[in-house]
Amino acid sequence: MGGVAIGGGLGTVVILVLALFFGVDPSVILPGNDPRLSTEPPAGQQRDPPPEEERLKDFVSVVLADTEDTWKEIFRRMSREYRDPQLVLFSGAVRSACGAAQSAVGPFYCPTDQKVYLDLGFFRDLRERFRAPGDFAQAYVIAHEIGHHVQQLLGISGKIRSMQSRGDERQSNALSVRLELQADCFAGVWANHANRSRQILEQGDVEAGLNAAAAIGDDRLQGQSRGYVVPDAFTHGSSAQRVRWFTRGLEAGAVRQCDTFGARDL
Repeated sequence: MGGVAIGGGLGTVVILVLALFFGVDPSVILPGNDPRLSTEPPAGQQRDPPPEEERLKDFVSVVLADTEDTWKEIFRRMSREYRDPQLVLFSGAVRSACGAAQSAVGPFYCPTDQKVYLDLGFFRDLRERFRAPGDFAQAYVIAHEIGHHVQQLLGISGKIRSMQSRGDERQSNALSVRLELQADCFAGVWANHANRSRQILEQGDVEAGLNAAAAIGDDRLQGQSRGYVVPDAFTHGSSAQRVRWFTRGLEAGAVRQCDTFGARDL
């Protein structure tokens, strides 16, 4: 599948408003100007994206740019270099360096190619199926996946994958939960810094983010699909845990407060 550079569908005025809201340089997100973001059309199809998809592309591009500004500054303070990830939007299915994936997988980060993959349909599901509407709910999902990129750059995810390869399924799942909860905490760290620098949060935004975190907790998803909950099969954490760690990052704004691996209680 060939990637297509992002194009504008809402018009320059709307894009500029989004950019000014997040404090992002508008030149990087005007149509055709964002090399970090690409779209993958459904297999065997070439089509003009609908207006809603174009709106999402513009929104995602703005949030991506804002996470980069935030994490570059945080890494600079840690005497480290932040490398921008690429973000791929797809519908239905996509091929990554980590293998092929269907939309049912949901958003994911591939450490091999250091790209974030977002299924456009997931944002619709977030609003309709999971009852977590709002722009900040969508921004939380993006920031969570960027959190995995941060883990990759800090060497955390590589260490955890090595530990998982030496353990059984139960141990691997437990490590996965801690990795995911840390990404939730990192999403909160981004929101804290972005809000202090650019006042991005409005009334109701935090609640929208917390609602999204709760909506995709393992216990809630298992209850919806199976009718019962199996904690040992958790890979992302319960709703309460996801809310707790996102809140911790949001309130503390410090990477050191996101040590889920050293925490006794999650």
